[in-house]
Amino acid sequence: AIARVRAEHDVRVWPAPDPPPRPDLLAGAREADGLLCLLTDRIDTELLDASPGLRVVSNMAVGVDNIDLAACAARGIPVGNTPGVLTEATADLAFALLLAAARRLPEGIAAVRDGTWGPWDPAWLLGLELNGAVLGIVGKGRIGQAVARRAQAFGMEVIHTGRSDGGLPLTELLRRADVVSIHCPLTEQTRGLISTEAFALMKPSAILVNTARGPIVDQDALGEALRSGQIAAAALDVTDPEPLPPSDPLLGAPNLIVLPHLGSATRATRAKMAGLAADNLLAGLAGTPLPHAVSA
Repeated sequence: AIARVRAEHDVRVWPAPDPPPRPDLLAGAREADGLLCLLTDRIDTELLDASPGLRVVSNMAVGVDNIDLAACAARGIPVGNTPGVLTEATADLAFALLLAAARRLPEGIAAVRDGTWGPWDPAWLLGLELNGAVLGIVGKGRIGQAVARRAQAFGMEVIHTGRSDGGLPLTELLRRADVVSIHCPLTEQTRGLISTEAFALMKPSAILVNTARGPIVDQDALGEALRSGQIAAAALDVTDPEPLPPSDPLLGAPNLIVLPHLGSATRATRAKMAGLAADNLLAGLAGTPLPHAVSA
């Protein structure tokens, strides 16, 4: 993808594996006509004001909560994202987390490795049987629908939030679901959506899965819900912050799985994401409509 852009433009690439520190990002963007950024890069009024020549912002992600869309729109700067191509990979990972938490795989793996695996016991490490269980999907977009298809193949009953297609209020979904899977975007309305009050509505046997954005879940409340037995387990691919420090209190909670944001991490998906990000960037630099534009 970078080679495609280099064929037409002068390209400067941040060379380190970690995101550029804020001063370096501001300095690098100052003379840029186009910016291809990751979800770790905050594109706000400070950066836009410091980049008077910027004509397009291309985000290599579906979510754009790292970008001030209103500020970009006010300056006439189109913003692009990479929808669709990561749906199946992210849904696969969400369901992998669901299965791992439901069948208590981390505990089983640990028992084999630490020598606590004893004789066969009919009451040991009992988990949730998916056939007949209720999956509650919070946010029935592309990824939520893909997870629903997988769940139906396992014999689960699927319910979801929303006003269309028989969607339920969040409170009712939380009361009914054996597994709650988060797939809504991060907005001011969804920040902290899964809170102490939400956990109080869930079954003690319920499992929470989050592959959307970390701040949608109140992590302090989640840690307390796991420690108190308010819910049975949680499996996260996203946290707040990212990376989550090893000393974070959440990591001491029981029955918790945390992955380092691997939702779209397949070779095929990341290549497609890079391609779409390049498409958006090249279109913006050429002054033509972005193939995958995001509105404010």
